[in-house]
Amino acid sequence: MNNDSLYKKTNINRLGEYSKLAGDAFRAFVQFDQKSLAPGVLSGKLKELIAVAVAHVTGCPYCIEIHVNNVKKEATKEEVAEAIMVATALKAGSAMAHGVNALNAYDGTLEDDELYKGSYLNRLKEYSTLAGDSFKAFIAFDMQAMKKGLLSVKEKELIAVAIAHVTGCPYCIEAHVKAAKKVGANKEEMAESIMVATALKAGSAMAHGVNALIAYDEDSI
Repeated sequence: MNNDSLYKKTNINRLGEYSKLAGDAFRAFVQFDQKSLAPGVLSGKLKELIAVAVAHVTGCPYCIEIHVNNVKKEATKEEVAEAIMVATALKAGSAMAHGVNALNAYDGTLEDDELYKGSYLNRLKEYSTLAGDSFKAFIAFDMQAMKKGLLSVKEKELIAVAIAHVTGCPYCIEAHVKAAKKVGANKEEMAESIMVATALKAGSAMAHGVNALIAYDEDSI
C-alpha cells in the first residue's frame, strides 16, 4: 500500500487467494457461511439483520460493509439501526452482567469453585446503589433497545440470542433464550440465529485474513 490505511473496501478482493493457500478449509468455510445465511425457518432478511448486528460486535468493517449492502435490498435504514441498537445493548449488557462476578470477587463470598451460577445474577441490582445513575441509564437503554419497534420483540430477541453467543455471556444466553422462547421463538429458529452468529464470528477472522496477506507481502519487500 502507498499510504498508512489498514482498511480499504477493495482489500476484500484478495480473499479468494485463500482458495489456493488453504483450499479445502477455505471452501468448507464458504459453504458453511452460505448455508448459515440462506433462508430457512428464519427469513434471509432477518438473517442478514442478525449478521449486521453481529458484525458490529466483532468489529469487522468488511463484514459490516458486505452485510449492510446485502440487507438494504429488503430492510430499511431504520430496521438496520434497530438491529445495531440491540447489538449495542447486548455488548454493554455482557459487561454489565459480568459485574456480578466482580462483586463476588471483590467480596470473596464464593464458597465453591463455581464462577457461573444463574443465581449470581440476583446481585445485579446492587449496582443501583453502587453506581445508581449509570446503572439506571443502562437499564433504560436496554429496555428501549429491546422493545417492539419496526422489528418485533421476537426478532430482537433472536438477534440478542445470536449476540450473546458472540460475547460469550452465559447470563445473557440464559436470559435471552428464555425471553425468545416466551415470545414464540422455536428451537429451530434459535438454532439458525446461533448458526448465523457462528458464521459471522468465523467470518470476521476470515475477512481479516486479507490484512494478513497485505502485511505478509509488505514485509517481504
